[in-house]
Amino acid sequence: MTVEKALYNYIIRLGDNALILGQRLGEWCGHAHQLETDIALTNVALDQIGQARILLSEAASMEGPDRTEDHLAFHRDEKHFKNNLLVELENGDFARTITRQFLFDIYQYYLLKELTKSKNDFLKGYAEKSLKEVTYHRNLSSDWVIRLGDGTQVSHDKMQEALENLWRYTGELFEMDETDEVLISAGFVPDLNEIKSTWEKDVREVLTEATLTMPDMDAYMASGGRKGIHTEYMGYILAEMQYLPRTMPEAKW
Repeated sequence: MTVEKALYNYIIRLGDNALILGQRLGEWCGHAHQLETDIALTNVALDQIGQARILLSEAASMEGPDRTEDHLAFHRDEKHFKNNLLVELENGDFARTITRQFLFDIYQYYLLKELTKSKNDFLKGYAEKSLKEVTYHRNLSSDWVIRLGDGTQVSHDKMQEALENLWRYTGELFEMDETDEVLISAGFVPDLNEIKSTWEKDVREVLTEATLTMPDMDAYMASGGRKGIHTEYMGYILAEMQYLPRTMPEAKW
């Protein structure tokens, strides 16, 4: 695999994670339990969509001059999306959404910190631009995990249940393949094994403060998103997200 092909694959993965998570979080707009939280989740969704535009625009430019981020967002089928399974899972209740966000935020925070050291100018610039946003995301979701985990018995139980249900999707965040190997050798991206140990330490500290029990790191882990094998939820996300541009491809705002 060439460095250029590996870089394209990597950017697509990052972009798809941001796009699908942004779409999921956007579903909370107007439905959160308080106005401040509603606005906060919507802002996080917009941040993720903004990141997706940066990443998918770059990937589209690598495909050719006539391609745009819209082609990649709205005119790919499910099997061509390479996002992690975690970000496509249904929102469920607030506890489930916050737990999903927390697990992903810690991962994205440390990934971006390492990407600011990348020898690739695009990845370095993207990471530097996005790290401030993701730092806020990490603080927001961590605070809510602690608040709910160490809150009432009901909120504690809901958080523990969400954690145990979502944990099986965290292993995929740290999977590596030929794409990663090529880019690690080029000095473009970090070794995810190193990020995993830092992620685990940070997650454990927050969960301990939240009086929540951290699941077993060696438990069964679901996989497939990077290969285009998704959960049953993915098709529904794309059906809603892609309906208008596919129905009226010539429509302009």
